[in-house]
Amino acid sequence: MSMIDNLQAMLDAGQDNALLRFTLGSQLLKAGQVADALPHLEAAVRQDPDYSAAWKLYGKALYESGQLAAARDVYQQGISAAEQQGDIQAEREMKVFVKRVDKALAAGD
Repeated sequence: MSMIDNLQAMLDAGQDNALLRFTLGSQLLKAGQVADALPHLEAAVRQDPDYSAAWKLYGKALYESGQLAAARDVYQQGISAAEQQGDIQAEREMKVFVKRVDKALAAGD
């Protein structure tokens, strides 16, 4: 049984929390299953709005799926969460990602 299968089994058994959703989303994203990762990452930030790592990964998944405007919005929310938590590294990284999204959006005009 793969890690994704194990995590999905935990979720199916009723163990639903931000860390589980983040980890499942992360593993799906690593496996190239971006569309499958998105709802789990969305659930992670909904369950724990202060989870800056989840915001960062959710933004990445949206970016990879071509949803640039949504990715920008998610990164902005993640920056706010990171600022509130004092997570300076995540804040800096997401600010860099916002610049990349802005460039991609400008190139699409």
